[in-house]
Amino acid sequence: MKNKFWSTAAAVALMIATSGASAQEVLRLSHQWSTADIRNQVAQIIADEVAAADVGLEIQIFGSKSLFAPREQYTPLSRGQLDMTVLPLSYAGGQRPAYNLTLMPGLVKNLDHGARLADSPFMDALDEIMAEDDVMVLVDGYLAGGFAGKDKCITKPEDVVGLQTRAAGKAFEQMLAGAGASIASMASSEIYNAMQTGVLNAANTSSASFVSFRIYEQVSCYTPAGDVALWFMYQPVLMNKSRFEGLNAEQQAALLAASEIAEAYYLEEAKKQDANSVEVFRNAGVEIAEMSIEDFEAWRALAQTTSYATFVEQTPNGQELLDLALAVE
Repeated sequence: MKNKFWSTAAAVALMIATSGASAQEVLRLSHQWSTADIRNQVAQIIADEVAAADVGLEIQIFGSKSLFAPREQYTPLSRGQLDMTVLPLSYAGGQRPAYNLTLMPGLVKNLDHGARLADSPFMDALDEIMAEDDVMVLVDGYLAGGFAGKDKCITKPEDVVGLQTRAAGKAFEQMLAGAGASIASMASSEIYNAMQTGVLNAANTSSASFVSFRIYEQVSCYTPAGDVALWFMYQPVLMNKSRFEGLNAEQQAALLAASEIAEAYYLEEAKKQDANSVEVFRNAGVEIAEMSIEDFEAWRALAQTTSYATFVEQTPNGQELLDLALAVE
């Protein structure tokens, strides 16, 4: 009878232990990039730090568009069908026009300015909009970009007059068209061939894309993101808000601590990425140009009458949001 009692107790203990093991919370994180990309590395830091905290929480990363198409992640995230994502927020600009401000020329001057923008009343306003969709930000992050010219340097608006130009995003197309450029819309992966065949004279894209697509082989001058730049894209780590609130206090704390570490890494690596692009182009014999603060202000003045005006016209509370962003020094 005693042996039977202890065998029953052992079975109950085993059941409890097994139940505890299966109670491990698993979060699915989706993004579109390869394992070598900075955005995957940011996600991996969060996953590794959370695992090291040993709080019964695991993050599974699904990169390279393996779970959802790049522009189709925000809706499943808001519906709780996806737990986390690294996403250019402007991808959801069709659903929430306010998000288009996160890919707007002249709004961000440099990466440090982007960090201040992410910690401002402007971002608080966007956070409120995201909360309406049951979405929250875990990690803020901007990535920068620049210009490349096939036959000339591009630093100021008059430099693009008459050029066939590829821009990264509708707001940039509106601004460049206002400067007198002809616009050719295409993916960044198509810039190389378009330059090679004479379809393009100039292009605007991210520092990473300029390097990964070897644009340095087709241009004579590169204007990188430096002390000032025009092209910045907000690409945060987002999470379903209800899913976060459903975690226990230890798991929430571990996730927030991991996100803080990842955010610091994101900013420093983004700066290194910009610097690396300069070295790659210089080593390829490409001239390096610098955009001055006067050039930047000329572009921003042009954006005021083109991209900004269109945004305000098409977006509820657009002027208020734009003013909040422009108020950040």
